[in-house]
Amino acid sequence: MYGTGERAVVALDGLTADFANGTFTAVMGPSGSGKSTLLHCAAGLERPDGGQVLIDGTDLGPLSERRLTVLRRERVGFVFQAANLIASLTAEQNVALPLRLSRRRPAPADITAALSEVGLAGRAGHLPAELSGGERQRVALARALVTRPAVVFADEPTGALDSAASRQVLALLRGLVDRHGHTVVMVTHDPLAAGHADRVLFLADGALVDELAGPLSAEGVAGRMARLEVAR
Repeated sequence: MYGTGERAVVALDGLTADFANGTFTAVMGPSGSGKSTLLHCAAGLERPDGGQVLIDGTDLGPLSERRLTVLRRERVGFVFQAANLIASLTAEQNVALPLRLSRRRPAPADITAALSEVGLAGRAGHLPAELSGGERQRVALARALVTRPAVVFADEPTGALDSAASRQVLALLRGLVDRHGHTVVMVTHDPLAAGHADRVLFLADGALVDELAGPLSAEGVAGRMARLEVAR
């Protein structure tokens, strides 16, 4: 809940969801439906007023802020609409940053492997300003993967990209699940993006109102969203 009294807003209302290992889930809904709040609570970026959040079997509720920060660094990967790279650091230095923040010495082979996974091994020494928008987002994805997280949370990861760059990023997210068994949870407004997932959760007014399981198509996702909008 945000705010107090008459201005209080219930962002999530009795919502229960689980994300199985090795699956790709898209979360959709109209603006204000609670998509980003769900993602932030599930990732430990915000604490819910009630209920329970578990990541890889660990209950986040009793954790101190310090322990929660450590868990996020070691077990959670993040990719946001803005790549959020450090402008003064090269691609490889940006990828190594989560390890350095955890006071771990980055192994050059691990950094190279993460950049190779997203097709950017040859751009390791480039600054963000020297990369395209799609390349910057792929560096952000490599940064999310370098700690070998239990789950990757992506909030509108293709929202600022053109169609070609979007397809590359979505194919990489899909590959994380299919080739490496990662768990991916992605908030998106785009039926084309959601079509890459194994299932779609539809939110409205902070509640889970519908679910669509694969195989998915952009048309099927768009049709379900349209019906929800009409019902509202």
